[in-house]
Amino acid sequence: MYPSHLPLYNNYPNSEEAYLYSNPFEEEIYYDEIYGGRQFGGFPPPFTPPFAPPGQGPTGGPPTSPPPSFVPQQQAGAFAVDPGGIRRCLYRYTYVWLRGFAQFWFYPTFVGRNSVSGYRWTGFNWVYFGISLRQIQSFTCI
Repeated sequence: MYPSHLPLYNNYPNSEEAYLYSNPFEEEIYYDEIYGGRQFGGFPPPFTPPFAPPGQGPTGGPPTSPPPSFVPQQQAGAFAVDPGGIRRCLYRYTYVWLRGFAQFWFYPTFVGRNSVSGYRWTGFNWVYFGISLRQIQSFTCI
């Protein structure tokens, strides 16, 4: 009446292959077959950000010096921040004004379709930080 679960446990009871079945009721489907035999146990590889200049970005870490000590003049804010506009600020000191009056120095290392991530200056050190582009009122990079 019900499919047998015995092949799942009797063939390889303590091996990794015992856990490759996607569903005990579908005994012939392996994750390796679904994902084309990729590494990482049949699961897709972890996310890797796009190319970064040598010595910078996720592998290079945050900037080695603090940001400038002045606050730049705020530009007229747009309704929405375009990813292409903030992309020109990658790996540069960028001052960000958020909706709701928060403002800070930022060192962007990755720009996605809806978000930007990088390092935010706390006043003492750089911490990794990500934010939605919708929350940014305006920005200027140096």
